[in-house]
Amino acid sequence: MEEWNAVLSINERGLKEAYAKLGRFGLLKKTGFFNVLLLKADDLPALLETLWGWLQEDPAALAFLSRLIPVTQTFTFQSAGEFEERARETVLPWAPRLAGKGFYVRMRRRGFKGKLSSLEEERFLDTFLLEQLEKAGIPGHINFTDPDAVLAVETVGGWAGLSLWDRAELQRYPFIRFD
Repeated sequence: MEEWNAVLSINERGLKEAYAKLGRFGLLKKTGFFNVLLLKADDLPALLETLWGWLQEDPAALAFLSRLIPVTQTFTFQSAGEFEERARETVLPWAPRLAGKGFYVRMRRRGFKGKLSSLEEERFLDTFLLEQLEKAGIPGHINFTDPDAVLAVETVGGWAGLSLWDRAELQRYPFIRFD
């Protein structure tokens, strides 16, 4: 798949329902990873609002879905070094939104086993953003318990997708989960 803007983790035996319910929002494609789909939604905000509406009507409406992570920026990479370079370029414009706030980076890696460490890349991006905020004189801090924002990093093979979510968005959309 050339472009995508959401990664879906599907619960056991939920694949058929995922295609039936989410296929109308755009192109859904299987990956080489168990119960992981990529979605190229035609209108991502409309998708999020529709899913939220379904949950209001029926709390079990998304039982097939383990998690959905929308992404706003994607890029390809061939190595850990290239990933880090492109990830820095991607997150740098988001630094002002983290000024004076508590945040953390959460990475879900699929592929590149032994070549890319989720924990190391989370720390790398945390440190990079903290340094940028400190240089700008508007420091932020890492906060895992009650963050103001979470920066999501999803990789599927040599593709990465990133997005930044604030507390209000995460409270509104409970299907966007990082743990």
